[in-house]
Amino acid sequence: MQGLPAPVAVSTAGGGRHIRRKEFRVTTHERRPTTTDAGIPVASDEHSLTVGPDGPLLLQDHYLIEQMANFNRERIPERQPHAKGGGAFGTFEVTSDVSAFTRAAVFQPGAETDVIIRFSTVAGERGSPDTWRDPRGFAVKFYTSDGNLDIVGNNTPVFFVRDPMKFQHFIRSQKRRADNNLRDHDMQWDFWTLSPESAHQVTWLMGDRGIPRTWRHMNGYSSHTYMWINAAGERFWVKYHFKTDQGVECFTQHEADQMASADTDYHQRDLYDHIAAGQFPSWTLHVQLMPFEDAKTYRFNPFDLTKVWPHSDYPLQEVGKLTLNRNVTDYHTEMEQVAFEPNNTVPGTGLSPDKMLLARGFSYADAHRARLGVNYKQIPVNSAKVETHSYSKDGAMRVHNVSDPVYAPNSYGGPQADPARTDDGGTWYSDGEMVRTAYTLRAEDDDWGQAGTMVREVLDDAARERLVDNIVGHLLNGVTEPVLLRAFEYWHNVDKSLGDRVEAGVRAKQNEKDPKAAQQGNPARSSMQAKA
Repeated sequence: MQGLPAPVAVSTAGGGRHIRRKEFRVTTHERRPTTTDAGIPVASDEHSLTVGPDGPLLLQDHYLIEQMANFNRERIPERQPHAKGGGAFGTFEVTSDVSAFTRAAVFQPGAETDVIIRFSTVAGERGSPDTWRDPRGFAVKFYTSDGNLDIVGNNTPVFFVRDPMKFQHFIRSQKRRADNNLRDHDMQWDFWTLSPESAHQVTWLMGDRGIPRTWRHMNGYSSHTYMWINAAGERFWVKYHFKTDQGVECFTQHEADQMASADTDYHQRDLYDHIAAGQFPSWTLHVQLMPFEDAKTYRFNPFDLTKVWPHSDYPLQEVGKLTLNRNVTDYHTEMEQVAFEPNNTVPGTGLSPDKMLLARGFSYADAHRARLGVNYKQIPVNSAKVETHSYSKDGAMRVHNVSDPVYAPNSYGGPQADPARTDDGGTWYSDGEMVRTAYTLRAEDDDWGQAGTMVREVLDDAARERLVDNIVGHLLNGVTEPVLLRAFEYWHNVDKSLGDRVEAGVRAKQNEKDPKAAQQGNPARSSMQAKA
């Protein structure tokens, strides 16, 4: 098999590095014969079968039919959110002993596990620029000795909503309008200002972290609270923090706009080129651990996805190092078809009463069934590295053999469930009347407090200035007056000084005209207007 040619590093504008590859030079006798997908040799790569050189095509040219039919079907539906993204393969190595908190094999001292990561934007389509202001997805699949463990998260530790009923509406508000098919800041702010629980995440989004410089220079957070179970059956609540070893770096809005015009795939190119050059990015995994009983009396609901746990209460504890060291070789099969789902929990791990997490336990797997087919877990990138013994049967694209018995219970030696091998995803006690309420309010369960603390105590003056500029610029882009008024109130609730500065900034610039707009407009239209 031919090896890849050595990469050649080339400096580029914008602070990145592109890898220019040498051309392949292959002699004729090294060429492999073209075949159909069934392995049958092909007569020509260029010419269809016709009745004479000038005659019509023949239906029995099965290779031509295969080529055209496959081409018509080679695009699978893109993901609804997180459509634009990329990633790589790597390894995770445990560096600290956390066995007192979980019996999961992947987190035992000295364990080393293969992983795949996918980074993504949330709202953009597959062709959208990498450097738009948007949260970044950070999804990890661990191919563990107990089956696949998936941790889905973002580059922010919180999210916009806490109840899954609002998730679909949130995503639609960030997509395109039904009438003109354009993205619309007015409907984004309309949703946010009518959803005060979004304030913490929107503060993250409008700040520096809203546009990471590269995927290598951003953290990843589970955001959700998960469960850990140790060998003695003791339970703990856990949040995952993947801290970048390259340091956190971000683009300003101006830098991101420039890069969007220079290289729409900048983040994907940056990761691929650095790995190809042997510069392997890494992240150190830390966790916050909360004793099981603490959650019952903590001052706010610890399962609320719009809030963080203060590190002063639950400090970070190191677990291990995740390193990306191998690029994908076929983007479609290894990245476009990779499927992450938080319901993939292994013994020693589980879910929590986080309503968004519980809903995602269904919705992610269901999205994969709709997009990839019911047997998507048989796609190699999604297959576990251990033997599977399931009673799933048939369906489109089933490739693993099924043998009788195909039902349970049975008396013919089929697989049998063993509760001793699992924690059943973790358990907790719950009772009460059936209600439609996000969470029972506690002493500090307000929507503005943590966002305000972030503005006043976490950001420095320069970061606050950039936050104001980013919010003002976003609000000036087509947001209507009624929604603007709610937006000013929204930011006043986060922090009065911030709200005052946002309102003053918008009002001062509302009537400004872009001096370059006329020059950049349609010359023919400008000429017609001048004559009118």
